[in-house]
Amino acid sequence: MTTDVAEGAGAIGAPALAGIDRRSAIDAVRMRIGMAISLGLLKPGERLPDQQEVALGLSVSPITARRALASLAEQGVVVRRRGRGGGTFVADEPPQAVLQELSASPAESQAVHRLVDRRLLFECAVTHYAAANASPGQLAELERLTGEMAASTNWSDYHQADERFHRLVAAASGLGTAVEAYNETLAELYGYFIPYPIELLHRSNRDHIALVAALQAGDVAAAVEVSRRHVDILHRTMFMGLAGT
Repeated sequence: MTTDVAEGAGAIGAPALAGIDRRSAIDAVRMRIGMAISLGLLKPGERLPDQQEVALGLSVSPITARRALASLAEQGVVVRRRGRGGGTFVADEPPQAVLQELSASPAESQAVHRLVDRRLLFECAVTHYAAANASPGQLAELERLTGEMAASTNWSDYHQADERFHRLVAAASGLGTAVEAYNETLAELYGYFIPYPIELLHRSNRDHIALVAALQAGDVAAAVEVSRRHVDILHRTMFMGLAGT
């Protein structure tokens, strides 16, 4: 789920995330794909979206995505096939030694959860005010985006719609410069997004649908509770609890 977020703001190792191991944008993408494979979120033989979609789904530039995928191919983590039915696929037996290197450090894992806590505060605030201030046009667009996410067939398409959805909720709050702070936190957290199976993302979209219903009803308490639960789940799913947390 994505607008092309500047890599300096969203990439792992960005200065705003004090204490995190510094990584290049390319290494950050390599780690995020490698972790998804290690955690079984990307399966052997699974086809990745094309390079442009990988870039959009991971909020990096196309050249960063291309170089990261080329590096993973050189190491045997993914394989590239030409011709009809070609593309980039997870290797049948990715080298375990390489996958072990492509993991988040304890500092990175802790930073993710600090970001989730920060987002939780922002999410509840913007949702509270969106329930009171969202315009009919904004509500209609939010509902349309839930349909777009429901129709998504891969994690990249879903992630792009997901980002537009959450940024629109924030904009609907009318909280001015606080929306900018929210968007900055969202960009930092999306810098850690790893590919998830589309069926899990579709399940997450149920929260979006429930949130839109609460916003349409002007039910502040229900909307805030949906947002709280939605973000709280990140604590239990980001890196699946296996990355040094």
